[in-house]
Amino acid sequence: MGAHSHGHGGGHGHAHGHGGVARFGRAFAIGIALNTAFVVAETVAGWQAGSLALLSDAGHNLSDVLSLALAWGAATLATRKPSPRFTYGLRGTTIMAAFANALLLMIACGAIGLEAIERLRNPAPVASGVVIAVAAIGVVINGASAALFASGRHSDLNVRGAFLHLAGDAAVSLGVVAAAIAMRFTGWLWLDPAASLAIVAVIVWTTWSLFRDSLGLSLHGVPATIRTEEVRAYLASLPGVAEVHDLHIWGMSTTDSALTAHLVIPNGTRSDALLARACHDLDHRFGIAHATLQIEVGDGEPCALAPDHVV
Repeated sequence: MGAHSHGHGGGHGHAHGHGGVARFGRAFAIGIALNTAFVVAETVAGWQAGSLALLSDAGHNLSDVLSLALAWGAATLATRKPSPRFTYGLRGTTIMAAFANALLLMIACGAIGLEAIERLRNPAPVASGVVIAVAAIGVVINGASAALFASGRHSDLNVRGAFLHLAGDAAVSLGVVAAAIAMRFTGWLWLDPAASLAIVAVIVWTTWSLFRDSLGLSLHGVPATIRTEEVRAYLASLPGVAEVHDLHIWGMSTTDSALTAHLVIPNGTRSDALLARACHDLDHRFGIAHATLQIEVGDGEPCALAPDHVV
């Protein structure tokens, strides 16, 4: 991700970085197409076979299709240029999409779990052969779809969400295959709803971090990859800096982070070189590509924003 920095009058330095998941547009399109076709096939097969495991997995796959569509739409909106009303552009839509996807999956988990508990109380016959064949296809489709997003899973929350959903689906489909094979040989009908509950556990486990991180970003929390105290220590170590206050770090999107801070440099003057160095280091060391730094000399009235608890 490229970045450039420049200083402005009034003691501000800015650095801007541009990222996003636009380069995964083809992956989103392929993933949506493959999973939509599979959802239709899995729903029909699950209904005919009487398999709750297949139907619940189809519901999960449908939620993933919606999740992929939301993430793709948000990634597209994030490329819109800033306007007088939305001065950061629409990058924040990627955070909204990630949070909506997490909520969608949690709701799906509740529905699947309730139905599985009911089926445990009243087991029903299942055509295990059909279940094995369809779920095996799901392993291949979901595994291939997840591979499309593997390279970006560490750098973007939306891409990570897509990868986790699809990789989880592949693992879940593998579990359905195993349960159906076991049912075929043992005749234990309770294995089908038990597999559904296992599906719920996998979904909740893989979705929790997405829910936590996207909720944090939506509340302007510091991105999980950035340590505030490390950033503060770095700024305090800059030449001539006696104090750092009014430090704020937040995510403008699932990939772009911003920072504002006041640096007190007694008897000092604003230095474009210092600002350029700080912006460069904040970008390359901490992944904060949009930094605004205000220089104060500390020879007048105390800054009203100096205490950390003041916002």
